[in-house]
Amino acid sequence: MGFGFNLFFVFIFIPLTGVLLVTWLFIRKKFIGKILGFIWIGIFGLILFLISLQWLTEKTVLKKKNYYGQYVVNRDYKGKQTDWQYNTFRFEIKENDSIFFYVTNKEKILKTYRGTITTTTLYPSERLKINMEYPTHHIMSSNPTTYRSAWSFYLVFYSPRFNNVFFKKGKWKSIE
Repeated sequence: MGFGFNLFFVFIFIPLTGVLLVTWLFIRKKFIGKILGFIWIGIFGLILFLISLQWLTEKTVLKKKNYYGQYVVNRDYKGKQTDWQYNTFRFEIKENDSIFFYVTNKEKILKTYRGTITTTTLYPSERLKINMEYPTHHIMSSNPTTYRSAWSFYLVFYSPRFNNVFFKKGKWKSIE
């Protein structure tokens, strides 16, 4: 818990509990015992709620193995070219640290660009670094930015022609 919670617990909650406990021992009234029980149940409930909330909203910590898989253009971000990009670009990162960027016409692969990947471990969540063979496609000319949420992540590549291109993990499926 945070510093404020610790101050509240030490300087307000513990003394209040002590006073109520001593009062309950001398007076023996049920309502004081009930107040004491409700306070402790409330505190335990609050602690359990905050721990659950933190677990549900904590960002995914990525390791190199999390990057392995197939990626398609993220169609959740609507734009003029989203469907065209989805049908034209996709890539795959294999477990031997190789990357294959595909220029496609729907399911048919027209051209393949090859490279390798590494990750940097300077941060708690590893970041993807791409080393493509030259000449390479303009989308793969720089390293992606990784955006993480509590449950997933997506990669954003900068393209001089298209600006940002968003990729998410997934298999390509026809959108017709």
